[in-house]
Amino acid sequence: MNAKNGKILVVDDNEDILFALKLLLKPHVELVHTTANPNDIPDLLGKTEYDVILLDMNFTKDAISGQEGFSWLERILGIEPSAIVVFITAYGDAEKAVKAIKAGATDFILKPWHNEKLIATVSSAVKLKQSQKQVSDLKERQKEISNVMDSPFHDFIGKSEAMLSVFNTIKKVAKTDANVLILGENGTGKELVARALHRDSPRSEEVFISVDLGSIAETLFESELFGHERGAFTDAKKDKPGRFEIASGGTLFLDEIGNLSLPLQAKLLTVIERREVVRVGSNKPKSTDVRLICATNNNIHSMVGEGAFRQDLLYRINTVEVHLPPLRERYGDIPLLANHFLSVYTKKYKKKIKNISAEAIKKLETYGWPGNVRELQHAIERAIIMSDSNVLQPDDFFLSSQKSSTGSSMEFETFNLDEIERLIITKVLKQSQGNITQAANELGITRTSLYRRMEKYDL
Repeated sequence: MNAKNGKILVVDDNEDILFALKLLLKPHVELVHTTANPNDIPDLLGKTEYDVILLDMNFTKDAISGQEGFSWLERILGIEPSAIVVFITAYGDAEKAVKAIKAGATDFILKPWHNEKLIATVSSAVKLKQSQKQVSDLKERQKEISNVMDSPFHDFIGKSEAMLSVFNTIKKVAKTDANVLILGENGTGKELVARALHRDSPRSEEVFISVDLGSIAETLFESELFGHERGAFTDAKKDKPGRFEIASGGTLFLDEIGNLSLPLQAKLLTVIERREVVRVGSNKPKSTDVRLICATNNNIHSMVGEGAFRQDLLYRINTVEVHLPPLRERYGDIPLLANHFLSVYTKKYKKKIKNISAEAIKKLETYGWPGNVRELQHAIERAIIMSDSNVLQPDDFFLSSQKSSTGSSMEFETFNLDEIERLIITKVLKQSQGNITQAANELGITRTSLYRRMEKYDL
């Protein structure tokens, strides 16, 4: 036991026992309170938060049943459900020990005790209590962070008909444990939807784990998602739980699920169906309980038709689908979003910018926003950083995709969306001199998505 660590309450009707335990424990713990009268317990618990309570099992002379101890254990747990209670008695046996543990006690000490063993038992109980506190603190921190990020939907806001439909779907689905598939272009707020679903679910007090499947190398997929045992491969120097284990009891968000290869899709399907994982280097399955939310910016239904995505996996992950509209389909939300980001970033950068001019708003409303809400967010942030005035003007916004290399606005002779997309991709590829990564970033999509579109349009 670390020096002066832990607050202990000892309750025993024998004054000699109280004196001996206080003398024994005092050098090792921060505080030792003792009482011979169990009726003092409620008042003591109201004044001090104890790490461990050492509780006599019998308070009536010649009593051996232990019923008094069990009654006081019940009262203690009624006052403080997370209390760590260790019974002390001279009449212990295996049956009473089992009954005590089942009733909510943490451990059992027999009189007369061995000093070293008693100190070790109290030390373990103190560590258990402190671990409980750490877990509780972490949950509270996550809850507060989630409240800040998601209240009411953090940056996920809008009043357009399309967005009101999305909000309505979230409210209906969140209370269930149904698997959800979120479909939408990059930058539309798919993770914000996932967090909103988690926040309003019965699992909201548990963890929310987000995994970007597009950033995980195929060779590390099993290790990252299912975990590995020490020695399973060269760099496996210790046991490591996977994301499914870590998220058990809570929500697991798998972003960019459309990027998985068919072999990895098969492995993921097996875990979802069996609700258990097997760590790399082990043959022992571990059960897992997650609420699964997936997302992709790909046309996953077309991928099924093309044989690029397993239909049985799609059935498993899309009990309910949420379709997020691109920003170009909800222009009415642009002033609302722009002013929201204005409020966020003027506070962050301590700038005294009061508003965005009507001309600037009009400029934002006439832009195509290939990067969707994320691009709008970055545009507002950049404008706030660079502006020296108290009102943002059109010239404060540099919208890189709005102008061609010659400086003229892009114009289209067609309203066919496929043709417009082909023209835009061709133009951006030319501007980036064939650099796929740069072009994908400019378009606000992944390299995989760009390759798929290039193949579609034979570019």
